[in-house]
Amino acid sequence: MSSTHPTATRHRRNGGDLVVESLAALGARTVFGLPGQHALGVFDALRRSALRYVGLRVENNAGFAADAYARATHGVAPLLVSTGPGALMTLAALQEAAAGSAAVLAIGSQVPLAGLGGGRHGYLHELADQSASFRGVVKSVHTARTASQIPSAVAAAWESALSAPHGPVWLEIPQDVLLAEVDVPPVAQLHATPRELLPRPELIAAAASRLTRARRPVILAGGGVVRAGAEAELLALAEQLRAPVATTFGGKGAFPWEHPLSLRSWMEDRHTTTFLEDADTLLVVGSGMGELSSNYHTFRPRGRVVQIEADLGKLESNHAALGIHADARAGLAALVKAVGEEGEVQEDHGPRDTGPAGEAGAEPPTPEAAVAALLARVHDRIAGQELDLEQRILASVRDALPDGAVSCWDMTILAYWAWSAFDPRRSNALHSAQGAGGLGYGYPAALGVAVADPARPVLAVSGDGGAMYSIAELATARQYDLPVTWLIVDDGGYGILREYMTDAFGEATATELTRPDFVALAGSFGVPAVRTSPERLRTDLAAALAAPGPSVVVLPARLRMFAPTHLDA
Repeated sequence: MSSTHPTATRHRRNGGDLVVESLAALGARTVFGLPGQHALGVFDALRRSALRYVGLRVENNAGFAADAYARATHGVAPLLVSTGPGALMTLAALQEAAAGSAAVLAIGSQVPLAGLGGGRHGYLHELADQSASFRGVVKSVHTARTASQIPSAVAAAWESALSAPHGPVWLEIPQDVLLAEVDVPPVAQLHATPRELLPRPELIAAAASRLTRARRPVILAGGGVVRAGAEAELLALAEQLRAPVATTFGGKGAFPWEHPLSLRSWMEDRHTTTFLEDADTLLVVGSGMGELSSNYHTFRPRGRVVQIEADLGKLESNHAALGIHADARAGLAALVKAVGEEGEVQEDHGPRDTGPAGEAGAEPPTPEAAVAALLARVHDRIAGQELDLEQRILASVRDALPDGAVSCWDMTILAYWAWSAFDPRRSNALHSAQGAGGLGYGYPAALGVAVADPARPVLAVSGDGGAMYSIAELATARQYDLPVTWLIVDDGGYGILREYMTDAFGEATATELTRPDFVALAGSFGVPAVRTSPERLRTDLAAALAAPGPSVVVLPARLRMFAPTHLDA
C-alpha cells in the first residue's frame, strides 16, 4: 500500500475539495467516474459537495457516458479516474470524444510528487510519463503540482474543452496534492471563457459571392453543425440559396430529414457522391470530409469548394477549398447575413442546373426535383438487393422510438444502416461511435444521455459482440434507475467483420462468439428483459421504452449490409 494512504479520520479541506469546488464554480452539476486509491482525495470531497456523482463499472464506459452527456448538453462533462490502469482505460473513450468533438474534462490522479519526473520509484500504478499517453489523443494536457494551482488548472482545462472545436482534455493531480490540507477559502468564483472562433470578413464575403452566383450550390453539413447548435443558421442559408443539403453521419439531424432540399445522409452511395461532385460550388460545414464522409475517399469535387471548419487540422486536409477557420454557427450566421446583402440569385445568371444533366434540350430540374430524383435512385438501388428484413427492422425501431427520444448506437450492422437511413427527427438526437469506431459505445453513452435528461426514454443499440463490452453497466442502470432501453441484436458474433472477411477471403476467422443468455443475464441485474422477433420488435420495443427504468430487448437476427459503391469508383 502507498505510504500516503489517507486516514479514516481526515475531514479537513484538502486539494480534493479544491477540485470539486472549482468544477461547481464553473457550472458543473454532474461528474462521471470510477474511484481508485490515488484519487480518493477527490472522491471523498464529492461527499461534501453538491455535485451529482454517477459511477460506472469500467473507466472506458465512464468516458463514453461523459462523452454522450457532453454532446447532449453542449457542455463540459467532468470525468474522474485514478492513476495508471484507471487513467489508461479511458483512452479509447477519449479518442471517440476527440473525433466527435465532445467536451470531456478528464481529471486523473498521479503518483505522489516525489514519483514524478520519470524515475523508477516503484509506486503503485507508476508510469514514467503518464501524461504522454494522452497528448496524441486529447486537445490539451494540464498538470497541477500544488494545491494553489488546482483552481486555475481546472479553469484552463474547462476553457480548452469548450473552445471550438469542443474536445476532451486531460488534467492530472498527484495523490499527495489531492490529500494535502488547504488553508484557503472555498472556491466561490472561477472564470473560464471559451475562445470564440469568428470567421474573417473577407473570407465570408468571398464565400457569399461564390454561393449566390453558383448555378448548382450544394451544402454538406457535418457534426460540427450539431456540436455548434447551428441548425437554424443552416436551414436559413439553404433556403436562401435553395441549395440541397446532405448531412454526414456525424451531422445527422442538422437539417430536417423530410425537407424538400434534404439529401439526407446516404454518404456511402455513388449517386449521392456524384450529386455532390456535380455542384459548381459545394459548401462544406463542420466536416473534414474524411473516410466515411467521402464514400471512402472516392469523392472528387469538380466545382469550387468552400469549407467552414473549427478544427484547423481538418481545413483543406482532403480537398482544396476556400477555407474558413471558424465555428460552424458563427460562420453560417455570417454567411446568412452576407448572402442576404448580396441579394437573391439574379435572373441573368441563367437557370440553375441542380443535378446531373437530363436529356438534350430539357429544362434543368428545380433543386427540389433534383433532390427527389436522387433519393429515388438511392431507393431503387437498395430495393434491388433483397434487404427487406433490415429495412423492416430499422423502420420498427423508428416507429417504436418516441419523436423526442435520443438513440445511441454501437458499431454494429444496424447502426451502419441507421447512419444512412434513420431519421432522428430532431438534431442532437442520434449519437454513435463512428468518429473513432470503437466497440462498446452505445449502452454507456445512452446512460450518459439519460443522466442529462432523465425525463425522456433513451434507446441504446448494440450487437452481441459490442454488448459484451458494457454488460457490467446494467448494474449502473439499475443503481441509478436510468430510463434506458437496450436493444441487443444477437447475430452470434462480430457481424460486420464476418461480412468483411467473407467478402475478402471467402470465409471468416475469429468472428464467431459464445454468448450468454442476455435475457437471463439482464434479469440477474434486476433489469426487465424480453426476447423478441422481427415481427414483434415494434411492439416489444415500444413497451420497453414506455416502462420506467432500464430494460433490455434481445433480437436474434442476422443482418446484412447494403452493397458498397466505393469499390467500383
